[in-house]
Amino acid sequence: MSDQPPLLVAQDARGVVTLTLNRPQAFNALSEALLEALQAALDRVAADPSVRAVVIAAAGKAFCAGHDLKEMRAAPSQPYYDRLFEQCSRVMLSVQTLPVPVIARVHGMATAAGCQLVATCDLALASSSARFAVSGVNLGLFCSTPSVALSRNLQRKAAFEMLVTGEFIDAETACRQGLVNRVAAPEELDAAVQAMVAAIVAKPRVAIVMGKALFYRQLETGIEAAYRDAAQTMACNMMDESALEGVQAFIDKRAPNRGG
Repeated sequence: MSDQPPLLVAQDARGVVTLTLNRPQAFNALSEALLEALQAALDRVAADPSVRAVVIAAAGKAFCAGHDLKEMRAAPSQPYYDRLFEQCSRVMLSVQTLPVPVIARVHGMATAAGCQLVATCDLALASSSARFAVSGVNLGLFCSTPSVALSRNLQRKAAFEMLVTGEFIDAETACRQGLVNRVAAPEELDAAVQAMVAAIVAKPRVAIVMGKALFYRQLETGIEAAYRDAAQTMACNMMDESALEGVQAFIDKRAPNRGG
């Protein structure tokens, strides 16, 4: 057993929080302890107005191999599995409902619930050597909870193919199908992540927070309700000082004054 914490948490001066999955000996499988640590960290971020973005990274050779199968098999029971998958679903929902963008930094493999985590993050950048699969079906276990995130990110047939074949796709295929935003050479992955982070933190936090919340709300409604919600959100956003200053700066042909 490792005496290292299952999750490493760091925050820089910009308000960027990096959560590093830290079970490299187990390919960062989502043990109950790691899920608990992730939930606690996400809850802290949600309550901290100084945070501007979150990066989920991983130690070792893999991003995440999904659930810890040894732990799952140790004491099988329906109530235990109900609690475990509810716990995992709560973490995934917390990623989506977090006020600020969450970026997955993916290297190595991301399988099953690890692939689900990538799909759940708002943005994802992958090393060109990364591989993705929802391979539970190979063991007789359809990846039902990962299917929720996959079906909302990939084209329907592409998602279903992954779910019923359990086959790996490479990083370029994942990018074409919408699972990740960009692919970088392994040695350039960190720079690519930091470029995306910099683009986000350069924007007013209030606009990003309001925009993320609206983006996911409107996806789950009909188009008329979506437009009503979007119009109200945009009107509220427009009344924020940073938006008023940004529009005035555009009119004046100058850089906006963001107050330091």
